Amino acid sequence: MSVATRHAGLEPRRGQPREAPAEGWTPDRVRGDARVWRRHLATLGVVAVLLLILFRDDVADVTHIWWTSTTFGHCLFIAPVVAWLVWTRRREVAALTPVGWLPGLAVVAAGGILWLLGDAGSVALARQLGLLVMLEGAVVACLGPDVARGLAFPLAYAAFMVPFGDGLEPPLQDATVAMVLPMLHVAGVPAVVDGVLIHAGRYWFEVAEACSGAKFVLAMLAYGALVANVAFRGWRRRALFLIACVVVPVLANGVRAFATIYAAHLTSVEAATGLDHIVYGWVFFAIVMAALMAGAWRWFDRSPDAPAFDPAAISTRPRMTVEVVVAGALVLATAAVFPAWSGAIAARAAPLPGRIDLPVVADWTRAPVDDAVAWRPVYPAADHYLFGRYRDAQGRAVDMGVAAFAGQREGRELVAYGTGVLGEATRWTRVADPPAIDGGAAVRIVAAGPGGRSVERVVATWYRVGGIVTASGTRAKIATVRDKLDGGTQTAVALHLSAEGPGAVAAIAAFRRAMGPVDAVVDGIVARRR
Repeated sequence: MSVATRHAGLEPRRGQPREAPAEGWTPDRVRGDARVWRRHLATLGVVAVLLLILFRDDVADVTHIWWTSTTFGHCLFIAPVVAWLVWTRRREVAALTPVGWLPGLAVVAAGGILWLLGDAGSVALARQLGLLVMLEGAVVACLGPDVARGLAFPLAYAAFMVPFGDGLEPPLQDATVAMVLPMLHVAGVPAVVDGVLIHAGRYWFEVAEACSGAKFVLAMLAYGALVANVAFRGWRRRALFLIACVVVPVLANGVRAFATIYAAHLTSVEAATGLDHIVYGWVFFAIVMAALMAGAWRWFDRSPDAPAFDPAAISTRPRMTVEVVVAGALVLATAAVFPAWSGAIAARAAPLPGRIDLPVVADWTRAPVDDAVAWRPVYPAADHYLFGRYRDAQGRAVDMGVAAFAGQREGRELVAYGTGVLGEATRWTRVADPPAIDGGAAVRIVAAGPGGRSVERVVATWYRVGGIVTASGTRAKIATVRDKLDGGTQTAVALHLSAEGPGAVAAIAAFRRAMGPVDAVVDGIVARRR
């Protein structure tokens, strides 16, 4: 037996035929493959660290969300899970040959474009997702297409590190209310609904955003995607399990909300809500997760020890290869283009006048603002902020709020969480969304007033940005992107009209007719013709 064969551990047992070593195998080749892997992994590590430093503001923002948001607390566990998924594939991946691959730069560029669009539109989700795609493009460029295919699921699963899904809260609030009301009626509890407010027995209950079950659904979706990959082989079973991971938490949250209200009806609201927070936070999630796993257990058809993939089936001879150091340098150069591009865009923003004023409206006069139950739109970072009250001859009062931005960036956004009609720390509660008022998005809000009475307001909102008027925050974001990339002024203005009481909608509509076209009014306020 040769020294080479003995080193390979291929010494035949007695009575067994001698196995020939793999074609082209030598100890030097094993050592050479290890050196290749070390060089590629070291280059990828350096590139990843430099990308995180280059986009450190986005890294800081996303980690802050992980630590402070209960909705996205599950994101903290995704990186360790991704590391574990890579570790379980280490033997299969080690059988592949890493290469520097130029087409991986296209993935980096796609992530950079997504980041640029998110930066232009002040959409944190797009920026954070764009950074993730750039990091994954670095993996493709520095390790090659074969390794990227072998790591396809861990790379895809990393998307759960990006905080997404807060838009699920309003529809889940409505779904929870729709489930709770009939259950209360069956249980014999008299209950009526006003938007997201439920009057059941002696108490009023608000199905707030935190009670919508969104954090439960998102965490279960992340967990379900992991289980679907690890425990199932077929796509049909995986899809059904993922559907269950969405539907079951929604139904369970409806049951939890009903149980809380019913317990309050039998005891007190303090005892019921205190128990709800403890049970839902620490026990309920685990019970539902265990029940879902138990129900799906009999259909698990993949062994935990089964290979994640067949290295021979995905091994290719990729073209357009390059030295890994060159690939890493090109990744960094490609990614650096987009922050520089963003800086050039921001420098084109046109300044606003030093002073702006609310408009004069025919048949309406300015009046003092009554702050007994204060409401004002929230725009702490606006370049200009105006708020005032108007009255007409019939005694109707309408409040106008205007926020103007010379340009938008992170922390200075026209449309963002915690800004607009309702801030983060507000006494007002969104009840429902009435029909639009002359093209303005309407929302009905309530707050406790003097003597415990309930005060109700309607607020209508318009945005003027990129030369258009819209009531949609999404369209305002799109217009912001277009305005920045087209070299526009980047001026953005929010206009809110609000009135109190049963005649609020009629008062706003009357004021809106007297005011004239929104675009002309807003452009007159900021003294700019666009």
